[in-house]
Amino acid sequence: MLFRTGRAPEAHCPLPTDVVEPASPTTRAMSEVVLARHHLLGLYLLLGLTISSWLARLPTVRTSLGLSTGNLGTVMLLGAVGSLLTILVAGALVTRFGPRRTMLASALLFTIGYVLLGLGPALARIDVFAVGVVVFSAAIALGNVPLNVESVVIERRMGRTVVPHFHAAFSVGAVLGSGLGAAAAWGEVPVVVQFGAVAIVALLWRLRSVPLSVLAPLPDDGPARAAPGQPQGAEPAQPPERVAGLRTSLRAWRERRTLLLGVVVLAAALSEGSANTWLAIAVVDGFGQAEALAAVVFGVFVASMTVARLSGTWLIDRFGRYLAVAASGAASLAGLVLFALAPSLPLAVLGVVGWGLGAGLIIPIAMSAVSGDPLSAAGRVAVVSAFASTASIAAPPLIGLAAEVMGVRHALLLIAGVMLAGVLLSRNVREPDVSGPAEERRDHPATDLTPVPRDAQLVVEVLR
Repeated sequence: MLFRTGRAPEAHCPLPTDVVEPASPTTRAMSEVVLARHHLLGLYLLLGLTISSWLARLPTVRTSLGLSTGNLGTVMLLGAVGSLLTILVAGALVTRFGPRRTMLASALLFTIGYVLLGLGPALARIDVFAVGVVVFSAAIALGNVPLNVESVVIERRMGRTVVPHFHAAFSVGAVLGSGLGAAAAWGEVPVVVQFGAVAIVALLWRLRSVPLSVLAPLPDDGPARAAPGQPQGAEPAQPPERVAGLRTSLRAWRERRTLLLGVVVLAAALSEGSANTWLAIAVVDGFGQAEALAAVVFGVFVASMTVARLSGTWLIDRFGRYLAVAASGAASLAGLVLFALAPSLPLAVLGVVGWGLGAGLIIPIAMSAVSGDPLSAAGRVAVVSAFASTASIAAPPLIGLAAEVMGVRHALLLIAGVMLAGVLLSRNVREPDVSGPAEERRDHPATDLTPVPRDAQLVVEVLR
C-alpha cells in the first residue's frame, strides 16, 4: 500500500480512498484465477480422499456382505454402468446448466451414495450397497466433466501447464484417504461410521468451494458469455449459444482424434482403476497380508501417482505431450507386470511404484489435449470420460471372474494388451495441424493457451 508524502493518518481513522493505489483490472482478474485454482485443487483433493478411503475398506465390505471376489466385481459392474449412462449426458448437462450447478448436483448425489455404501455392509444388505455403488459412481461421473473443464479453463487463463497439478491434488487426497482407511481398518471402525462422517464433511466442503472454483467465462472461454459486472462463479445464460454448445458437445462423438484419445484414456483408466479396485485385495489374497498393510501398499501407488503429477509439468514442457504419455504408458505397463509376477512383496511394491509413476500423467494430459477449443471442451471431455467409464465396466467383472481361477494378481495381466494399445496411440495427444514452422510446436502442451500479460504472470507468481 502506498501513501502520499506527509503526515500519516491516525490509526483509528480510515485511510482516504485517494491515497490507496487501486488494483488494476488485470491484477483483479488474476487474483480471481488464483482463488479459483486453490478451491479447485481442494475439490480434487477431496474427491481423491473420499474415493480412496472407501476403496481401502473393500476387504471389510466384502467380508461384511459375504461376497466372493467375483460377486464383488459384479456389484462394481452395476456402478460402472451407472457411471457410463451418466457420462453420456454429462457433457450436455454441463453445457446446458453450467459447471457450478452440475457440480452442486453431483455433490448431493455423492453424499447420498456414500452414506448408502456404509449402510449396506452395516445392515448386511447387498441391495442397499449396490444402490450406493450406482449412485456414488453416477455422482463421480457427473462431477468429473465440469472439474476437468474448469481445470483447463484455469490453465488457459494462467498460460502455462497446470492441469497435472489438479490431478496431483487428487492423488494427495487419495494418499490421505488410503491412510484414513488403513487407520479405520486398524482401529476396527465400522464402515458406516467412517463413511457417514466423511460424507458430511465432504458435502459441507463442496457447498463452500464449488461457487468459488468456477470462473465467470470470458468471450473466448465457451458458449456462455459473462455479462459486464457479473460476479465470479455466476452462471451466465445465453440460450442461443448454449444450444450451439449442446450441438457441439454431441458432435464430439464423431471426431476421430477425440475417439482415439478416448482409447488412450481407456487404457489409462484400466490401469488406474484396476489398482483402485483390486490392489488392496491382491495384496491381501496374493501375499496373505493384513488389510491395514494392503491399504499402505495402495497408498504407495497413489503416492507414486502424486509424484508423477507434481513433477510431470516439467516433463511435459520439456519433452512434449507425446513423449510424456508414451513413457508413462510404458512405465505403467512394466510396473503392472512386475507386481503381477513378483515372487515377494518387496519386489511387488517396487512394481507398484513404477505402476503408479506411469499412471499419473496420461489422463490429465489427454484431458488437456481434448479441451483446446473451449466451445467443444465439455463434449470432448465427456467422450473421453465415457471411455474411462467403459474401462470401469469391463475391468471389475473381467478381473473378478478371472481372479476366481488364477488369483487377483495374475488376473491383472489381462489388461496389459489394452495398455500397450494406449502406448501405441499416444501420438494423438499432439495438437492437430497447429500452424508453425517447427514440429515441436505441434507437440507443445500450451500452443492453444491464451497468452497472459507479463504483469499478470508476476501476480500469479506472487499469489501462488
